[in-house]
Amino acid sequence: MGGTFQRLVNQGHDVHVAYQTSGNIAVGDEEVIRYLSVFKHLIREYDPDNKAALDKLSSILHHLFHEKGSDDVDIPEVRFLKGRIRREEARSADRYVGLPHSHVHFLDLPFYETGKVKKDPISEKDVVIVKNFIESIKPHQIYVAGDLADPHGTHKVCLDAILDAIDLMKDDDWFKDCRIWMHRGAWMEWEIDHIEMAVPISPEELRQKRNAILRHQSQMESAPFLGDDERLFWQRSEERNRATANMYDKLGLASYEAIEAFVEYKPLRDNIEG
Repeated sequence: MGGTFQRLVNQGHDVHVAYQTSGNIAVGDEEVIRYLSVFKHLIREYDPDNKAALDKLSSILHHLFHEKGSDDVDIPEVRFLKGRIRREEARSADRYVGLPHSHVHFLDLPFYETGKVKKDPISEKDVVIVKNFIESIKPHQIYVAGDLADPHGTHKVCLDAILDAIDLMKDDDWFKDCRIWMHRGAWMEWEIDHIEMAVPISPEELRQKRNAILRHQSQMESAPFLGDDERLFWQRSEERNRATANMYDKLGLASYEAIEAFVEYKPLRDNIEG
């Protein structure tokens, strides 16, 4: 939904982005090694007496080079660094889109922080974090990833946390003006007979979307969880958006470079009138 995101920002809407998880297991060790090596050079250049910092960085590097096995869970220090790499890549992409720093939020839901591919089930704590965030914004629209083909299942768990939170708020007065739109991620698109909102994307908007995706450098060729599709994320995204536009064209509708598709989620309300 990067093109829709860019358009909402360009039109001056009050857009906020919330990242539900740290994403730390989806960063390769080589990314951490590269950043740690840069940090060491910076400290040696500008703070050479900071022995504690140098020793800590050297210890983490030694662990990655000589101690960690291929199936070992990352130590907390490595998970922290991987999470911060993902966080700063997200900030970079949001800056490119034009989103203010204060409108970028990181929820760090607890269910994700196992250090393993298998996550904990969502808990009340996860749902409350999501609920409190949404209530702090009281948005008119919520866009969520409805991609259940995510190879390690995180999108499904994140979606469940959002839907559980929505279930707690659905009868609040402010929520009556809120609509929830589900988009799909890198692995598949909605069936055309299910699509309820189609957003046309111009060639320039598609290029901007690609540039924003490329800000997530750790998620390119070396990302640990690419799935069975060997294409890069931006390639999958563009080809899928173009394929959706082509389907609309074949149906005799307007022709566009690309289209992003959404399905509306409508919660069942407890106080149905009539």
